[in-house]
Amino acid sequence: MASTPAQPGINLTNPFLIAMPGMGDDTFAGAVVYLCEHSDKGALGLVINKPTDITLANLFEKVELQAPQDELARQPVYFGGPVQTERGFVLHEPQANDSPAFNSTLQVPGGLEMTTSKDVLEAIAHGQGPRRVLVTLGYSGWGAGQLEDEIGRNGWLTVDARPEIIFDTPVAERYERALALLGIDPRMLSQEAGHA
Repeated sequence: MASTPAQPGINLTNPFLIAMPGMGDDTFAGAVVYLCEHSDKGALGLVINKPTDITLANLFEKVELQAPQDELARQPVYFGGPVQTERGFVLHEPQANDSPAFNSTLQVPGGLEMTTSKDVLEAIAHGQGPRRVLVTLGYSGWGAGQLEDEIGRNGWLTVDARPEIIFDTPVAERYERALALLGIDPRMLSQEAGHA
């Protein structure tokens, strides 16, 4: 799916989607989603602040790979969204130019990459993959016009994404840190949409 704007002047690729209080879907309550792709066909993103009880070491064992022998092995695998929850998605910084490319990688405008092929895990297992990664099971998906409609109904706030919130910020602080990019204190958010 190519990243073409859904409407003239609107392209939501590379922002955070921040769930508003009172969102009707409990799956996304308190969620921060990194939007990887947005086009006239729909959108795809990964929730970055809902860890599961599975660690990367557990995941590597399940796919019969040797887990990294460092702090990476202790990182949690995240719930990326309700679609294809049996499938892994690896959000990572770009590989160095001299590193081999992965089989199935989406270049996200703004600098990050999302890989869905097992070769990224194999590279990590051998110490040759990206070091800053966020691994999810499942993704968040929207059909054509669906995300725009949810934003219009006060379901989501949007702000340009910052990799340091994804990779360096403690999970419990990611929602507040994403809101802070907009200058918003979470205690000031209302569940009601304002209409002039």
